[in-house]
Amino acid sequence: MRFADYFGRAFASVSAAQFPWLKLFKESTVSKLVDIPLSNVPEDVYKTSVDWLNRRSLDALVSFVLWSLDSIQADLASHQGATKGSKKVPQPALSKSLVAIFVVLSMALRRKPDVLISLAPKLREDPKYQGQDKLPITVWMIAQATQGDLAVGLYMWVHILLPMLSGKSSCNPQSRDLILQLVERIISSPKARPVLVNGAVRKGDRLVPPSALDILMRLTFPAPSARVKATERFEAIYPTLKEVALAGSPGSKAMKQVAQQILSYAVKAAGEGLPELSKEASDVFIWCLTQNPECYKQWDVLYLDNLDASVAVLRKLANEWKEHSAKHSTVDPLRETLKNFRQKNEKAEIDADASLKEADKYCRLLLGHFSKGHGCLKGALFASIALVAGVAVMSQNVQSLSLDKLSAMFNLS
Repeated sequence: MRFADYFGRAFASVSAAQFPWLKLFKESTVSKLVDIPLSNVPEDVYKTSVDWLNRRSLDALVSFVLWSLDSIQADLASHQGATKGSKKVPQPALSKSLVAIFVVLSMALRRKPDVLISLAPKLREDPKYQGQDKLPITVWMIAQATQGDLAVGLYMWVHILLPMLSGKSSCNPQSRDLILQLVERIISSPKARPVLVNGAVRKGDRLVPPSALDILMRLTFPAPSARVKATERFEAIYPTLKEVALAGSPGSKAMKQVAQQILSYAVKAAGEGLPELSKEASDVFIWCLTQNPECYKQWDVLYLDNLDASVAVLRKLANEWKEHSAKHSTVDPLRETLKNFRQKNEKAEIDADASLKEADKYCRLLLGHFSKGHGCLKGALFASIALVAGVAVMSQNVQSLSLDKLSAMFNLS
């Protein structure tokens, strides 16, 4: 608090009229928002301050950041109270120098971005910090943390802001624009892609968890009638965010669990009858199969209850067989799953359901690929044996020829 008092005294002469933060936040782009008001602090003062902050404990900084945020929220409430003509809200300490609170909060978030992750549950669940009117403050805080750590910035964007873009309570165009500006800034930062992909897991939590990938898929591939101006912006950021969502060590226990979780979302999206969404969800579904053989068992259980999705996946596998078969370390689980599907199809009376009939068609087609592949493998095996035998005979002839020549040259015969 003495640290905050120092800046409070330093900025004591700055009036509210000179620092109309609410107006500035509403009218500024994210790129301008980032430097408010830290651009007014000399570089040497900033360096000394963040070095001091770096030596404070995480718990102390969490409390400090929360106190700073509550001070800003109280000032916001006083403005809203004055606008609505309601009872005036008591002002917090240092209210005459709110610019100082923004400064110390900015420095704390830039030097110790992880503080914001510790506060994520509170920001997500406490109504006090939610609402369209609080959005510029939240975006400003995440932008400050992003300056110190891109991964923290993306984590907070995904866990706090992304849910606001989906569902019936979708935010207004201005708020959506502000939220998208922030993630666009994060992704366009130098070396953002390798930094985010390599840091896809933060303190045991994924930057882009399976539920978030599901939201992103639906926002990027909506129904034609639901497309909005922002859809193109989602299309631009989706590939990078998808790569982060699928990043990890192939074959690891964690990635196997992630694959099963993603599959449960992908199967629903693939069966919703939206061509673009179905195509993308099927692609993600097949990725899950390549990551964990248990996903085949999971698909076996989901098959009949998600027939449209299964048809979409089977069709994609059949039409792009060469490409997808190369990605599978072994095709045995797929072969066995297809055989199970055929048995289920027969029990469910194929001719009674058009989707079932189509699914069975692709099952037979894929099983046919396996038969052809087996024949090719057998032929290749015989060819290899013949080649080896031929090389052996040839080697003997060459060896014999060489000995005859040597004998003739040196009269050894």
